[in-house]
Parts: sequence; C-alpha cells; structure tokens
Amino acid sequence: MRFAFYGRVSTEDNQDPASSRAWQITRSRALIESRGGEIVTEFFDVDKSRSIPWQRRPQAAALLAELRDPHRGFEAVVIGEPHRAFYGNQYGLTFPIFEHFGVPLWVPEVGGPIDPANEAHDLVMSVFGGMSKGERNRVKIRVRTAMSAQAQMEGRFLGGRPPYGYRLGDAGPHPNPAKAADGRRLHRLELDPAAAPVVARIFAEFLDGYGLFAIAERLTRDGIPSPSAHDPGRNRHRVGIAWSKSAVRAILTNPRYTGHQVWNRQRKDEVLIDVDDVGLGHTTKLRWNSRQEWVWSESVAHAPIVGQDDFAAAQTTLAGRGDRPTDKTRKRTPKPYQLRGLLFCGACERRMQGQWTNDAPYYRCRFPEEYALANHVMHPRNVYLREDAVVPRLDRWLGRLFSPSNVGRTLEDLLATQDLLPPEAQGIAMARRQIADCDRRLSQHRAALEAGADPAVVAGWIREEQARKAEAENRLRRMPPPRRSVLDRGQLAALMRELGDAVQLLAQADPLRKAKIYANLGLRLVYHPGKRKVLVTSVSDQDSIGEGFVSEGGLEPPCPAKGTSTSS
Repeated sequence: MRFAFYGRVSTEDNQDPASSRAWQITRSRALIESRGGEIVTEFFDVDKSRSIPWQRRPQAAALLAELRDPHRGFEAVVIGEPHRAFYGNQYGLTFPIFEHFGVPLWVPEVGGPIDPANEAHDLVMSVFGGMSKGERNRVKIRVRTAMSAQAQMEGRFLGGRPPYGYRLGDAGPHPNPAKAADGRRLHRLELDPAAAPVVARIFAEFLDGYGLFAIAERLTRDGIPSPSAHDPGRNRHRVGIAWSKSAVRAILTNPRYTGHQVWNRQRKDEVLIDVDDVGLGHTTKLRWNSRQEWVWSESVAHAPIVGQDDFAAAQTTLAGRGDRPTDKTRKRTPKPYQLRGLLFCGACERRMQGQWTNDAPYYRCRFPEEYALANHVMHPRNVYLREDAVVPRLDRWLGRLFSPSNVGRTLEDLLATQDLLPPEAQGIAMARRQIADCDRRLSQHRAALEAGADPAVVAGWIREEQARKAEAENRLRRMPPPRRSVLDRGQLAALMRELGDAVQLLAQADPLRKAKIYANLGLRLVYHPGKRKVLVTSVSDQDSIGEGFVSEGGLEPPCPAKGTSTSS
C-alpha cells in the first residue's frame, strides 16, 4: 500500500524542523512497513502552530486537495504524531473528508487505520485533540507567569527590539544551565550614545511647551536621524526620511526610559476569523493593555534617560490635550475597504490610509501632516484617490490577464514562477532557515564581543556557528534543481480557464471577500499623483506574474465634505 505522510513542526519554541520530521516519519514507517506499506509522498508543515486549522496550513491544505484527485499517487495517509496534527476539534472537522473520499487515515495510537464505525477510535482521537489544546494552554500560562515574575522581581530584559535610545548589552550567561552550556546569554539595555541624548531632548522640549510636530520639525532640521533611519536594518518597512509626530509620541509614552523594566504593555488575543464559520479558526491580534495591567520591575533595571517626575509630567501634559489620543489604541471601523493594505503612495512610498468621504471609500496620504518638512520633501499636502476609480479598472485588468486570449502568456509566466515540489521545497527552506539563524547568532556573538565578553569563549561560539552555516550552504548547493509542474499544457489551460471564471465574478463579489481575493493574488498598487496613474503588480514568491498601469482619467480628489481639504 502506498502512503502519504503528514507531519507538522512549530519553530516558535526553537524546534529543529529536520529532527522533528525525522522522528515523526520514523514513527510512521514503524507502523506501516510491518504491513507492507511504503511512504511515496510527504506533506510537512514548518513553522505552523497546531491551533491553525488544516485548511489554513499550506501542506495540510495541499493534502486535502489531493484527496479529491482520483489519480492521486497514494491509497492511505499516515500521521506519526496526532498531537502535532490535530488540535481541539480539528479531528472532528477533518476526518469526515478522509472518510468521504475513501482514504484511510493511519495513526500509531490505534495501531493502524482509524475505523469510522469504532467509537473507541473516535474517542481516542478526540481526547488527543483536547490534550493537544490543553498542553498548549498550559505552556502559555507557565510562560506568561514566568515572564511576569522575571520582569517584576529581576528586572530581566525579556527580548524584542530595544527602544530608541538604548542598545543591547551582554548580561552574563543564561541562568538555565542547559541553555548556558549551549552558549545562550542574557541581555540588558544599555544607553545608545547617539540616541539617548535625543530622547532626553525630546522630553525636555515637550516639558518646555513644544508640541509633537514642532519637536519633529526641530529634530529633522538639525539633521538628527529618525528612529527608522538610525537603525535602517531593522526598519526596512519604513521610509525614515523625517521625524514623525507618532515617533515623538511613542518615545514620550514609553515608561522604560525611567530605567524600569515594563512588561505586558501589549497582549495577543485570538479572535474568530468568521463567527459564522468557526471551523476557520482564530487569528492573532495585538492589543494594548491598560496601564493597570502593566508589570513594572521593583527596582531600576537599566540606566534611566528621564526621571520619574519628568515622565509623569509628560503623561499629565499629554492627557491634558483632550483632542488627541494618549495611547496607541485605534478605533476599528466596520466600513469595508477593498484595497486595504495594498495601496501605496508613489510620492513617499507609504501605505495609504482608508477614509470614508461623501458616503464613498477613499484612500489618502497625509505625509506632511504627520512628518516634519524641514528637509523640504516634495509631497502634496493631501493625496486622495477614490476606490471606485481604481477597482473597476483593476477587475478588467485581471479579467484580461486570465482571459482565453491571454492564457498562453499567463501560463508561461506561471510556469516560470511555480513552487518546488514539497520535499525539495522543505529541504531548501530548512537550509535557508539554518543559514539565517546562523547569521543572527553570529551577530549576537559579535555584539557580545564588543560588550566585553571573553574573546576566547566568543571565538569558540563563532567558529561553531560558521561551521553550521558552511554545512547548510553546502547542503543547499547539493539540492537538486527545481522541477517543473507535471501538469501538461492542456491541464494548465483548463485550470487557467477556471481561474478566469472566478476572476470574472469579482465585479459582483462582496467587498470583504474581494479584498481577500486581491490579497491572495499578491497585488500591490502604487498611486503616482503627478501622473494620476496606479501601477499594479501581481507578485507570487517574489516573481512578477503581470504588471501594468491602470488609468482612464477620473482620479480626481473628492468634493469636500465639511472640514475636508481639497488640495491634491
């Protein structure tokens, strides 16, 4: 019997994907080989949490799609570890699909294939899903409790990006002996000699009566790099050409400048993707906690930049300005924007924001209202773009891309950008991930060396990481070249016709569903206000599928409602 293997590994707790796959597939083979079974294909999800439903895991979704194919190359599926495959009620939502297509599902816990008529099998698998969920919840509780105690009692730096004005310094070996033996070290916040005086200046000028924009203007005029320009390697998503009001506000509201370690300013909430379809699972959203929920260190943990009294005075002044928010909480809007997150301003390369004006959706960029202009950036005061001036043309462009007359050219583009087959893709991804991990560790070791760590010890760590990196690079070079799709041109043409039919329905689609379709197509739109054109690019795995300008006139700014600027 020919089997497909499914496994999963999450790297959020530093698991090794190669080792995890090895023991899962070994356990699977031990179950099936004694009965003449053979694994002929693999589906292995890397860096995917167990809480994500099968339909949203790339490899699990591919396996479910293969079940529909009567010419699939396997007759059964084997899972080496149900704890890693199923979570909560996922088994009850997934196994009926296997049963419907007549594909047996084998797991070691029942000693062979799951019998859908056996109540004991159903009970065992349901219990494993509940145990998997309970295990994840217990880990979350233990980790959060430990981090709270470490922040409060020890003032320990718990990771993440150091705030502007600080940099990371070495704080000695890790207190866990196993981690210390592995070369792990603690870190602490140290003053950044270039940025710390800027933070002190921002507080001083604010307490002297200067506003947020005035401070940003003065800093930009004096040639002081903004936080994103000060550390461009970690802020590639930002422009960094000037100081912004939001950057000044973020510094004024950060309590860690008082020298105390402050934890739990944010939390991760899991919310349902669709309340009418619980099977889609949850998505994680970052939300800000109230000040009462913050965890402060009992004593000063690092060098302070401002005193407690000055920080409290700054918060009082901010709170006294009732016309502006004093925290980062954003009001959610129920209004749908079809191009949410996909439209960028060609003048400053920033993402444009949605705004509902005159009962219609618009997108705007107000760069001069947010960023200082001491460097005389050439940017209109307001850039507006109507959604209905772009979306119909965008739909027509997509329709032409998938139309029968263009299917040949589109097929060639898609053939040139196809993914590797799963086993090859997983091997290459693992090697590249190891190289990136080695680069990260090497940077940490060099930082520890600059911070005064023992050169002999650090040199040993660097040699180990360089050896791991060289091994991964050699393994990557030995990987077989990418293989093309096994589908012939006729099959791909039929698939493209189906995609074309789906694209033709975009005009009648619900706005929220339409937004998801655009995002899944990898669309990126850049509006050039001077040309009144939108450059649309559809990208898949960094390779362009198609590109073109969408413009037929009519990209004028809105007729103003009360209080709305008309400059463009």
